[in-house]
Amino acid sequence: MNLSNLKPAKGSVKNKKRIARGQGSGHGGTATRGHKGQKSRSGYSKKVGFEGGQMPLQRRVPKFGFKNINRIDYKGINLDTIQALVDAKKIKDEVTFEILLANGLVRKNELVKILGRGALTAKLNVTAHKFTATAQAAIEASGGTATNL
Repeated sequence: MNLSNLKPAKGSVKNKKRIARGQGSGHGGTATRGHKGQKSRSGYSKKVGFEGGQMPLQRRVPKFGFKNINRIDYKGINLDTIQALVDAKKIKDEVTFEILLANGLVRKNELVKILGRGALTAKLNVTAHKFTATAQAAIEASGGTATNL
């Protein structure tokens, strides 16, 4: 066996349809485009969302709402999630962004907000970008500190 006698597997390669190459090919005449009409002409391209002249969906449906370009999105982490990490001995005495990142709770470019769901029994020093009032009260009630980044 050498490069000169390599061939594709039997039946794996088909011949290309030779369109618009005369009547003998079976695809001459209209070249498989049907008769007349816009789609049969050369240079035809349909606009995105075109519905044959009917009012398109994106124009029939009313506009509403808006996107606030100044919105800051925070990744919310509840106290019961932090307590679960303490119970699993993954956190000892402090909670930082790096520890949350290591445990897969946040991504590296996210901002963290500590939320107040659940109870916190461990004394922790929590550092985050933002805290809800209930979360801050719960952390300080358990003897820890809540520090804003």
